[in-house]
Amino acid sequence: MTADLISRARAGDGDAFRELTEPHRRELQVHCYRMLGSLQDAEDALQDALLAAWQGLAGYEGRASIRTWLYRIATTRCLNARRAAGRRPARAWNIPGVEPPEPTRLGEIVWLEPYPDALLDPAPLGPEARYEQTEAISLAFVTALQALPPRQLAVLVLRDVLGFPAGEVAAMLDSTVDSVTSALKRARAGLRGRRPTPGGSPAGAAVVTRFVRAYEAADVDALLALLTDDVFMSMPPMPLEYQGRDPVGRFCAAIFGAGRRFDLVPTRANGQPAFGAYLRTPSGARTGTGLITVTLDGERICALSRFEGSVLPFFGLPPSLPGPGRAASLPAPGRAASLPGPGRAASLPGPGRF
Repeated sequence: MTADLISRARAGDGDAFRELTEPHRRELQVHCYRMLGSLQDAEDALQDALLAAWQGLAGYEGRASIRTWLYRIATTRCLNARRAAGRRPARAWNIPGVEPPEPTRLGEIVWLEPYPDALLDPAPLGPEARYEQTEAISLAFVTALQALPPRQLAVLVLRDVLGFPAGEVAAMLDSTVDSVTSALKRARAGLRGRRPTPGGSPAGAAVVTRFVRAYEAADVDALLALLTDDVFMSMPPMPLEYQGRDPVGRFCAAIFGAGRRFDLVPTRANGQPAFGAYLRTPSGARTGTGLITVTLDGERICALSRFEGSVLPFFGLPPSLPGPGRAASLPAPGRAASLPGPGRAASLPGPGRF
């Protein structure tokens, strides 16, 4: 069956090419996301990889599976993107009427974006994978990956996350097994100091419910009672980062003290609870200002991340909600909008759409 599809695709049959590659599309997008930390960049890299695969299918010799061959192409495109100088820069504070407190530090991974759970590939990782599915897509892990040199990042994801054998990884990267083994050792050492990925608990749902109640009521004291002592807050693409209950409390007090009030709409991102944040306006309408992710550590919240409102469409969330008394049309829980997003090409050159 695969040989027939390859033969037809080589003859210019776009439908055959799509049938050949579609079973791997979702996992390839997740792979590109781990490599790049940005959903939009991942989709761009995936589109480039599929186009390269279409154009280079004549050179496929069958020595590796189609899946492995596609991973090789996608990894190369991601490495090229990582080495490019055009990553999105940090953005200045842009919330009117609010003066943020002094941050604990300025973050460097300002291009980070959340990934909708609805787009995650349900397929299990490879037999040699060292990371569980949830940890392998968590924001803490993806952020830590971005700090690795590009080649070490590629080796660690291919070996420890996806479970590809060392020989296959060496072939993907035009390298040797010894070089891959050395890069993997350095990459693992580079991750040792990262923040651990906490686990949830049976009380997690109750904690999230209390978080929503406190946030929507602008109750800073109730919010702080839910946080760990070393809670961490970030807000890409703004580089401001706050570490500890008191700094996070001062930030929340500045937001709520300016009179800003929000309604939260639940979704999920990177295997954890997330919420579209909608600012209440005097007219009664509510404007989408961002997406907040919540990381749980037992019965407390250990991390909060706030992303810009531009990511809301990826989660199937609208740019605004109507005022009270008017029904809002929201996606069913767990559903995400299809990519690419606004302003990005929906098709590739060449026969058909991939």
